[in-house]
Amino acid sequence: MVGAIPAAMTYYSRSKMPETARYTALVAKDVKQAASDMSRVLQVQIETEKQEVETKEFSLFPKEFMKRHGLHLLGTTSTWFLLDIAFFSQNLFQKDIYSAIGWIPPAQTMNEIQEVFKIACAQTIIALCSAVPGYWFTVAFIDENRIGFVIMYSLTFFFANFGPNATTFIVPAEIFPARFRSTCHGISAASGKVGAIVGAFGFLYLSQSPDKDKTDAGYPPGTGVRNSLIVLGVVNFLVFSSLSWCLKLRESRLRKCRVKMKTTKLERSQ
Repeated sequence: MVGAIPAAMTYYSRSKMPETARYTALVAKDVKQAASDMSRVLQVQIETEKQEVETKEFSLFPKEFMKRHGLHLLGTTSTWFLLDIAFFSQNLFQKDIYSAIGWIPPAQTMNEIQEVFKIACAQTIIALCSAVPGYWFTVAFIDENRIGFVIMYSLTFFFANFGPNATTFIVPAEIFPARFRSTCHGISAASGKVGAIVGAFGFLYLSQSPDKDKTDAGYPPGTGVRNSLIVLGVVNFLVFSSLSWCLKLRESRLRKCRVKMKTTKLERSQ
């Protein structure tokens, strides 16, 4: 319940923010409102000229859009989907990984408070190690493979947030035309959440012990944590392989929106 408060505050703040001038003028076709919004944001007076702009209505995904941006949409959805499989499964099942490598005692040897404390300590250490890049250089001087594994494992969280996890929600917001931008971003995000569901449930079942007597109650035998991590490694390789789609994405850095939008008849009409 408490977690809903920040979300409600964010929703209220967003409702007070104006749409971009490009969307208001070219999609909503309200030039005066666009000028008014920009005057309020930039705190300068903007005058509008009455000008009739010929526009053409399109369905949700016309042929022109799919021809121009179909591969772009496939690239943003596939990479977000594959990334979230590994990203969420690692975050949700850290305690299982720590137990499998012997970094925390088995759950049977602790009471509930001790287990929560041990897991919290392990997660805190992982977070701190990921946030201090200078500590990574100590990997070369670590003698115990167990600690080395923990450090390497922590790196995945840092680089997931520093690199690919950021680009998954930044790129879709930049490369699509104004009329379809929110829709394509939403489709890409939904694809990522499907990947999160696949990762959460898939790892939950795969990480179960192959020995039926050692599995959690109600779960069939799985492949074990070790093999599950190998599967996640394969998924990460697929993410890397899907970069071939990303190579088809246009670099939007330092490009003006007008330049991005004017290359096709579809985009000019937006």
